[in-house]
Amino acid sequence: MSLPTVVVTRRLPQHALDVLRAQADLIVWEQDCPVDRKWLLKHLPEAEGLYCLLTDRVDREVLQVGKRLQVISTMAVGYDHIDVAGCTARGIPVGHTPGILTETTADLAFALLLSAARRIVEGAEYVRKGQWTTWSPDLLLGQDVHGATLGIVGFGRIGEAMARRAQGFQMKVLAVRSPQSSASSGSGTQLSATAILPREGSSVGINEGESVSASFQEVGLHEALAQSDFVSLHVPLTPHTHHLIGEDEFRAMKPSSILINTARGAVVNPEALYHALVHGHIGGAALDVTDPEPIPMSDPLLTLPNCLVIPHLGSASVATRTRMACIAAENIVAGLRGDALPHCVNPEVYRV
Repeated sequence: MSLPTVVVTRRLPQHALDVLRAQADLIVWEQDCPVDRKWLLKHLPEAEGLYCLLTDRVDREVLQVGKRLQVISTMAVGYDHIDVAGCTARGIPVGHTPGILTETTADLAFALLLSAARRIVEGAEYVRKGQWTTWSPDLLLGQDVHGATLGIVGFGRIGEAMARRAQGFQMKVLAVRSPQSSASSGSGTQLSATAILPREGSSVGINEGESVSASFQEVGLHEALAQSDFVSLHVPLTPHTHHLIGEDEFRAMKPSSILINTARGAVVNPEALYHALVHGHIGGAALDVTDPEPIPMSDPLLTLPNCLVIPHLGSASVATRTRMACIAAENIVAGLRGDALPHCVNPEVYRV
């Protein structure tokens, strides 16, 4: 009996490909760039599975062409690039890779915070340009991180992991669970969140090991913006969070505050961000994500020394990206077998 066919929209770590090849014939987009739309639509009619990335738009057209699709899985936590409602209507389970990138993404978010606060990239460029000729008492002065106030907007797994890192710098943490609320229940109360970190040598994401807590104060969005020295965004992109941070929000922030975004680019209004940075409404920004993405070289944000932009590296560690690739592959294999996906976005497809 012939194997089912799976379309894969990018080269993957070898182990993930091995997992897929054991159960399916693969059609792989081999180039190191987003899949060509015509190529994708050409090969989808013969596919039972689609393994995609967050750069791939899986919309109504894709679903119409992919008439044989039994399962779709993305190598990402977020799934705003997929028409999940359309998949559910077709009875197609959608897989993703939650949990595995929590600690790695929090590492990156805190690295951005430190880099922007202490002007690390500016300093490196200063040296490379041959401008370092002497020590100066006012050269590239930055902001202290220890003892500062960190506002975390979106207090899920990654937000809590960010709070644990802030604990080591004796930072005061203000947590915004629901950005739509003017104040959360428990506002003003000191609370704590506990996580179980992996033991040394265990697989990332395995819930065993040492318990680590982080204390925080739960507040509303505008209270966090007004009080924080650093604001870190960790909300999913939804109709409610699209341009969540705009002109009014920037005006509510401290003139010295720094915005960190490792969520989705469209959570921030880019025009409002540029205006806020140019006119001193905030002190700086550090972005792992942009809108659009990739950011065009003509984007005015790239002209600003107080705006640090990197190319969506939140989960970019060898271990985490390999595990993400394998989890997405395991979702595909389960779907082809008719089993429930280990990590399913739309479990309602299994309800009779």
